[in-house]
Amino acid sequence: MKPEEWVALFAAELGADAPSEEEFNAILDLAAVAAHSSERTAAPVAAWLAGRSGRSLDEVQGIADGVAKS
Repeated sequence: MKPEEWVALFAAELGADAPSEEEFNAILDLAAVAAHSSERTAAPVAAWLAGRSGRSLDEVQGIADGVAKS
């Protein structure tokens, strides 16, 4: 099963909308910053925090990029 298919099924089970292709890629970009500037385990937690924050993907990406530079 492709990741996009799995996410769509998971979203449906949660009663949530699956991310658009653009959102999907932005989430992966955020996870990459977290994983490459720390340990891989930071990626899913960063995505979870981003979702809970209520901020846009662009905004959390900027924050993640700033943290990665520090």
